[in-house]
Amino acid sequence: MKKVVFTMAFCAVVAVSCEKEQSPEINDFQEVQVDMSDFFVYTDEADETSTAGKGNEGRGCHTMKVLNQKLKENPGLEKKMFDVEYQVRKFIASKKPDKPGNGNGGGGGDPEPPVDDNLGTITIPVIVHVLYNNATENISDQQIASQIAVLNDDFSATNNDINQVPSLFSANVGDVNIQFTLDRVIRKSTTRTSFGTNDAIKFDAQGGSDVVTPSTHLNMWVGDIGGGILGYAQFPGGNAATDGVVVGTAFFGTTGTATAPFDGGRTMTHEVGHWLNLRHIWGDGRCKRDDFVADTPSSDSPNYGCPSFPTTKCRTTDMTMNYMDYVDDRCMYMFTNGQSERMRALFAAGGARESILP
Repeated sequence: MKKVVFTMAFCAVVAVSCEKEQSPEINDFQEVQVDMSDFFVYTDEADETSTAGKGNEGRGCHTMKVLNQKLKENPGLEKKMFDVEYQVRKFIASKKPDKPGNGNGGGGGDPEPPVDDNLGTITIPVIVHVLYNNATENISDQQIASQIAVLNDDFSATNNDINQVPSLFSANVGDVNIQFTLDRVIRKSTTRTSFGTNDAIKFDAQGGSDVVTPSTHLNMWVGDIGGGILGYAQFPGGNAATDGVVVGTAFFGTTGTATAPFDGGRTMTHEVGHWLNLRHIWGDGRCKRDDFVADTPSSDSPNYGCPSFPTTKCRTTDMTMNYMDYVDDRCMYMFTNGQSERMRALFAAGGARESILP
């Protein structure tokens, strides 16, 4: 009987001891409440088709349509994207202990001061794959350099258009503090006249399924996509073998084959935003569907061309100049602080893009 009592007492002490040892972790976790109730990955087919055929009006980004297809092909992708989103929201919430940690956008576009994430300037090495069917499509090094320059200006809020941001949104402007460096250019002749959006350009570039160091570089593929499609990107959490961004030859950089009104290099800025986990500014749905960013206004559809200001939907003024809308290159010129936080969170410990950091 004494042995039984002693054993029970010993177990109780061990249990209390373990509880004390584990409690800091539990408490730390509980301090950051993460609400994922609004999270979604699939977008409504009706919403996508409503923007189809807009090649002469908007940028013809097929990222969400490609995502829908990949979700159908890969049942595990939704869970991976959920995990990526959870990490992003938890990290941001840990830097804002006085605010809820769900990362949801309130729809009002209220200014949100940036947080100090202690990551400093993030540098992303880039590999550009040029797929060409003729000499014109074999774009010059100068054109490639022009695209890298645009990315560096746009992701540091130093572009020449930043002073055009209306006063309503001036406090929202976010310096993402990400820089891009060109690591190398890989050129390959192809018999294809267009590639579509099924990642054929990526496989053709490598002659197989391997991407060059996807865990440490941003891979960009440049070629003729066809169908009036400007580009598409892969969200974090997807297949490493196809990770990166695709942009059409006519919409890459600011010189050479770059064609107005998409000759400002902003198609790549838009698609890299997707690669860094940003959704379209209107949330790819109606007024109640969100882009998971608190300081962007609610909207229910993309904007095209160069809309007048203010443009109002969902009882709020659209942030049409945001890089994640569909307006012409010269009329988009800002990310927000909230968008910056989402992108940078990917590089924190445990983040989906952490391995890119040296």
